[in-house]
Amino acid sequence: MRLRSLGALSALALLTLPACAAEPISDVFLSRFTWQSTGETFGGFSGLELSDDGRSFVAISDRGSIVAGRIERTDGKISGITSGEIERLTTPSGGELGQSEQDAEGLAISPTGTRVISFEGTPRIWAYGDKGATELPLPPAFGSLQTNSGLEALAIDETGALYTMPERSGGLTQPFPVWRLKDGRWSQPFEISRSGGFLPVGADFGPDGALYILERSFSGFAFQSRVRRFEIDGDAIAAERTIFTSDYGSFDNLEGIAAWRDEAGTIRLTMISDDNFNILQRTEFVEIRVEE
Repeated sequence: MRLRSLGALSALALLTLPACAAEPISDVFLSRFTWQSTGETFGGFSGLELSDDGRSFVAISDRGSIVAGRIERTDGKISGITSGEIERLTTPSGGELGQSEQDAEGLAISPTGTRVISFEGTPRIWAYGDKGATELPLPPAFGSLQTNSGLEALAIDETGALYTMPERSGGLTQPFPVWRLKDGRWSQPFEISRSGGFLPVGADFGPDGALYILERSFSGFAFQSRVRRFEIDGDAIAAERTIFTSDYGSFDNLEGIAAWRDEAGTIRLTMISDDNFNILQRTEFVEIRVEE
């Protein structure tokens, strides 16, 4: 989601504090790294996927672009980012995205390598393969999603089933519906609870089969992030726990999340922030571990 309320510089001033603050105090926090680059298309990263070994990544921007790169680590901490050129996404007909079509938010990569992207402004899901983009069929329920709060999170499980959810549920205590596309048919197998002012912004299935959901809260001055882990059993949630909650202002606007297992066998969650193309924000990678 593009936070259009971030125009007031006085409110955003607090967002610059973590850049020079001490490392966040958390048992699961591993590292953070600010990714800097030049060019008008750099920024706004809203979705993230990593390779199984955590060394390669693909990220999408809510300005309708995609980029691939490598993550360097020293002593287990992120120490560098290298990437190729940022490329513009195209429509299923091969044309350029219009300004109102660019709001790419969710990214998931299928077992066959297809890059599936959800868009928020006009809710839709496109699958990008070797021959370009293909528009996936959508259920009627997507037509009633709130403006600028559409399909924010996207994830694919090991069977190839696609899961997505909106950023807003329609009420402060109303759960978020989770939709699933499996065997060519949409269903809404379960929902996740809403609490603490947090809204879902990213999702990924981990190597343990669990669904990890990244959530964000915005105070008007700073961001707070939370990650919840869900064990899915068929059409129901079998178990849920919160594995990470940051303090306000610890990190920037974290929106993308990817789960993978390192050489020591530990599941890591790598997250990326959306800087809203604002000079007072930054693009940062943040990494935590999952305590099993």
